[in-house]
Amino acid sequence: MTSLGNEVFVLREESQQQVEVYDASTFTLQRYITVPELGNWPRGLAACAHYKCLYVSDPQHNSIYRAEPSGSSAVKQWSVAGIPRGLSVNKEHNVVVMCLASHKIQEYTTHGALVRKIRLRQAGVTPPWHVVQLSTGDYVVSEWKWPGAVSVVGRGGRVVRRYCPSPSSDLGQMTYPAGLAVTKNDDILVADARNNRILLVNSSLSSARKLALPVDDGIQEPRGLCLDESRGRLYVGELLGSERVLVFDGVRL
Repeated sequence: MTSLGNEVFVLREESQQQVEVYDASTFTLQRYITVPELGNWPRGLAACAHYKCLYVSDPQHNSIYRAEPSGSSAVKQWSVAGIPRGLSVNKEHNVVVMCLASHKIQEYTTHGALVRKIRLRQAGVTPPWHVVQLSTGDYVVSEWKWPGAVSVVGRGGRVVRRYCPSPSSDLGQMTYPAGLAVTKNDDILVADARNNRILLVNSSLSSARKLALPVDDGIQEPRGLCLDESRGRLYVGELLGSERVLVFDGVRL
């Protein structure tokens, strides 16, 4: 799930090679974008406002697809390291890919040229799920495990700081943290999936709080996050239940 302009794009695990496009004001389905050859269970979706394009990760074929939001049939594909999952776009307008099987961060231009790769295994960041680059140039990575962790990694692959709360802390341990989103101040939103909550971790990773997000039956295993600070809006994608996209306006961060 990601947003661009006045549209929200949703990629479901059984996508049938299609991305759903919704109006960001009315939340009505507008159309579908077809991504030919996209495998089963795609895992990542990101939008680039600069190049006006979408990126989709395909773990089945170890590939990234670049598609046009207009639904044009012009789709570019390139190979990446094993099992690409979470995607994001950095301030250089490059796409940043988390590769689970190879424990690597890979960064590519919009044309698929490799800019850099960062190895995470030796730093003990495992198993990595999602990655977002901070304004400092470091990368924040979620670690899909129990107890879970969020680590900030430098370009050399060294862990700069880490958030891994103990069982006795006010929030308790994280359990399989998945999607991430970063504010303009580098505070970090984390989809704490198996705890059914969204955490806000400060930029120094020294403290966190649970966001109060009103929904009648609670959040059900959040996986994807999309923060639209221009609207003061947070989108949360669920896995369980009816696999909803929850929309929260006026979120205080």
